[in-house]
Amino acid sequence: MPKVPGGLDGVGDYALIVASKLRQIYGHKSVFAAAEFDSRTSADGFDAVSLNSLEGKEAGRKFDSVILHCVNYGYQKRGVPLALLGVLRKLRGKASGSLLTIFHELYASAPPWRSAFWLRPLQIHISRSIAELSDACIVSSETALAELKHLAPDVRMSVHPVLSNFGEPSLSLDQFVRRDPHRWVICGGTALVERSIRSFRTIANRIPDVFAPRELMLFGGSDNPTTREMMAELRNLRCDYHPQIEAREASRILATCSFAWVDYFHRADVPTAAILKSTSFAAACAHGVIPVLPHRGSTISLQGDELPGPYFVGGVRSELPENPAKIAAEIYAWYERNVSSDHLVEGIARALNLVADAIIRQ
Repeated sequence: MPKVPGGLDGVGDYALIVASKLRQIYGHKSVFAAAEFDSRTSADGFDAVSLNSLEGKEAGRKFDSVILHCVNYGYQKRGVPLALLGVLRKLRGKASGSLLTIFHELYASAPPWRSAFWLRPLQIHISRSIAELSDACIVSSETALAELKHLAPDVRMSVHPVLSNFGEPSLSLDQFVRRDPHRWVICGGTALVERSIRSFRTIANRIPDVFAPRELMLFGGSDNPTTREMMAELRNLRCDYHPQIEAREASRILATCSFAWVDYFHRADVPTAAILKSTSFAAACAHGVIPVLPHRGSTISLQGDELPGPYFVGGVRSELPENPAKIAAEIYAWYERNVSSDHLVEGIARALNLVADAIIRQ
């Protein structure tokens, strides 16, 4: 892990959900080994150690399996964690079972004036090396799967989109029908909320009257003065801002909203399926909230199972659903089939051979 779970960290939330489900369903306990270790940080009842300690005082500790949450920039500020390869080789030797790598990112892309442009070959080398050390790998979209297959064609790999870190409620069609079509939401980390409110200001008056926003809920990330300033400019719109919100309260709000404005991409030419690594997009889908993007995107599907949309409001054109309750229900059902925490953890268990182990124990 880059950090001990428990703070404002989407990867940490993901890891906690996985660890909790592995304990609940398969009886497997997890220990978080974090590169950035703070013993004061709570890991929600799980043990946590420093990643470096596995070469020191924890050197004799053995593990059934190892799950690596791979986020290059989480382990090294330039996104080139060469030291991680050495630690990973030693961890592999401590595990009697499999090594599974969950790639939350493969490598960065950037213009020539950014360091990521020049360091990309090193990032690719590291991702390839980590994949080849692994028994199995997980990526969040079929686009990422194609990229990883190009890097490491012989590695066993599968696709599991990032899940909602704001809960997965049980909802009925009647609840979608009762929602106010004028209630919109923006959620996510600090930067995503700011970027989304910035672009939302420019398109709010282009949204068709039947769905025109009258309320805008914003939550997630840290309290941001810039976000508050831009909210104040939306004078004809009631805005509520809840930074650092608890997951239960976030879920309650999401379950009342019809549309989510998600300005996720820095560039419009990125395949839209890359949004499957966004926790805010996943949270919207898990609550049957219809994600709306700033531009027309490409189809999002998994193994031929197509997600409705993508819907968008752009500079000239827009496309929103004629029957939002029906589409909300379809998006919710798609998430349950393809993304939910139960679906993800079943895939992880199969990658680690825990399913076979559980059958043998029975």
